[in-house]
Amino acid sequence: MSAGEKAKAKAEQVVGKTVRKAAHAVHKDSLAAKGAALEARGKTRSEKERTKDSFKR
Repeated sequence: MSAGEKAKAKAEQVVGKTVRKAAHAVHKDSLAAKGAALEARGKTRSEKERTKDSFKR
């Protein structure tokens, strides 16, 4: 996994989780869904990079 992609994936996960939790605190369901989607995209990106790395070995 390249360092840039790893950092991008982790950043998406952290930002998504933060947005989701903040939106839940102020009862903004649509914003919470966007945060959850961002978090999921970060997790998916991370899994994709791990899969690519497993084929390189």
